[in-house]
Amino acid sequence: MTLLALLLGLLLERAATQLLHLREPRWFDGYLDWALTRFRGLHGGAALVMTILLVVLPVLPVALVAWIFREVLLGILFVGFGALVLVFSLGPRDLKTEVDEYLEAIEAGDRERAARVAREIAEHDAAQRTADSAGTLVEAIFVQTNNRAFGVFFWFMVAGPAGAWAFRVSDLMRRRAVFEYRGRAQTSGEIPEFVHALQAIHGVLAWVPARLLAIGYALAGDFARARSAWRYVMRATAAPFFEANDELLASVGRAAVDDEESAVGDVQPLPEAAEIRACMRLVNRALLIWLVFVAALVLIGWVR
Repeated sequence: MTLLALLLGLLLERAATQLLHLREPRWFDGYLDWALTRFRGLHGGAALVMTILLVVLPVLPVALVAWIFREVLLGILFVGFGALVLVFSLGPRDLKTEVDEYLEAIEAGDRERAARVAREIAEHDAAQRTADSAGTLVEAIFVQTNNRAFGVFFWFMVAGPAGAWAFRVSDLMRRRAVFEYRGRAQTSGEIPEFVHALQAIHGVLAWVPARLLAIGYALAGDFARARSAWRYVMRATAAPFFEANDELLASVGRAAVDDEESAVGDVQPLPEAAEIRACMRLVNRALLIWLVFVAALVLIGWVR
């Protein structure tokens, strides 16, 4: 049932692109603002415990409805509900649409628009990348594939609709908290422990899917170079684990991209456009590899 709900959710997500603006977290802002204001002064274990509760609270209704629907009408209600939750857990913006908009701007010579789109894609990962270079955007694509899609898929398969929604809630709260306090940190140098706790919670949830997705990048591209990049990151990084997730994905993804894919026919596009298209092809192949793998597990009865 879970795989069926996953496939239905993907079909709905592709078919209802005009409704994707509903996934924007505007309706969630009130809860986030209340939490940031009320608990920003907490420290130590209290900050961590309260942050976990704040992430779990919006997930409880989804978990309850999913549990009730699982055995109703042979699971048909569960499949429909799970697909709906999945659609709203992905994103909140469609990565492919944003990348296509960036490429259109580049090829039209509209650098200002391209820079704006690049910042929108890149600014919300753990490392808070803000540059608008092609290299930064490529790294952000590999990272955001996990934050926006693969991490959601993983937790959907592990814990159903509640798992997917928990991953999205943790990402929404982390992104909003970091964005809210990034400017203040540049002037005062102080970031509340509540913000670090949100980053840590999302980092824990992203840890396993980040490594599985990195494996997918390696299998879908240049395996030898990807393996070398993985080893280098594991030896060299001194970043917190929630930033190491992103470093691993960015490094392995860039290493796995086959340079030969950058040339398309006899017409040579801008180098940055060619590189970005090549990385998107790698991302799509990696996601397809894991979808086929999960389908195979379902067929042999290892996953429901």
